[in-house]
Amino acid sequence: MTAFLAKLVIDPAKREKFENAQTELRDLTYAHEPETPVYELIKSRDDPNTYYCVATFTDESAFEYHMATDFHDRIVPDIVDCLAEEMDLSFYDIIGDPKKGLSRP
Repeated sequence: MTAFLAKLVIDPAKREKFENAQTELRDLTYAHEPETPVYELIKSRDDPNTYYCVATFTDESAFEYHMATDFHDRIVPDIVDCLAEEMDLSFYDIIGDPKKGLSRP
């Protein structure tokens, strides 16, 4: 499995637009991408203009599928328009088998 973590710092004047677009993207991801078990937006408690988007994918092809969906192409420009600085996107590998639990043999 693979994952990404995106740090998103927004223009506070565009908060509602940003949260609405991210919510729509999350809902459509869950509805149409069974190979994306996690897609969530979280907000920093220390800085209300800083958000993180975390997503997990069963494999690289699931990530590529996510990036190629028509709704991703439609919604992401609205998200990018709300950013006050460039998105910081990092990729990770998931350790263990999430179906078994990370700490179980």
